[in-house]
Amino acid sequence: MTLIGRTRARGVETLSLDAPHHRNALSAALVGELAGALSDAGGDTGVRAVVLTHTGTTFSAGADLRDPPAPRALVDLLRQIVELPKPVLARVTGHVRAGGLGLLAACDIAVASHAATFAFTEVRIGVAPAVISLPLLPRTDPRALARYYLTGERLDTAEATRTGLLTAAGDDVDEVLAPILDGLRRAAPEALAETKRLLTAKVLETFDRDAADLTALSARLFASAHAREGMTAFLERRDPQWVV
Repeated sequence: MTLIGRTRARGVETLSLDAPHHRNALSAALVGELAGALSDAGGDTGVRAVVLTHTGTTFSAGADLRDPPAPRALVDLLRQIVELPKPVLARVTGHVRAGGLGLLAACDIAVASHAATFAFTEVRIGVAPAVISLPLLPRTDPRALARYYLTGERLDTAEATRTGLLTAAGDDVDEVLAPILDGLRRAAPEALAETKRLLTAKVLETFDRDAADLTALSARLFASAHAREGMTAFLERRDPQWVV
């Protein structure tokens, strides 16, 4: 079964996370297929930009707790988006949770409809937003991130835009995207690649410095007793034992 839809129009390759029955959770299979699709788009001279979007009401619910990707595989996917020599844009019309926010932050431009919501839910299942911090920490407001990392509270599009999670939002996401895509279509491909390189240099420094430590932290936390309880409680639709 294909987990990533692909379409193209006027040089823009649209990749759709297409596992709505699993809320587009980041399974090992979905991560692998998305990495392959990004590689194809990155090497195709007919592609000017990539739009990453979704089917269903959820952009991504984060890691698939039944079939999670290896932490290193998620690091590699996030870095691939950051390093891709084409602009990558997130197009969101639904909910984004946990690891899905790593995808959002790795993209160069992120646009959402006002129906979208966002939350870092890791602490509520006994883990931390470790690996996804690689693109998030350099690109978002640190005070806001501290609040939402620590509490797992939900953000709306206005707050997500204020904190830097989003570039822009509107009632119709495609209306918001239209002038952005027009601008990219008018830009020289080599100029886009070099400009993206300028913009992502600090993000890649974070990957180089912290990826190994954050990958190890993620693996340790996911193997912990707290994580087992948190994930079990989530799947059983109950509060974990530590809730007071």
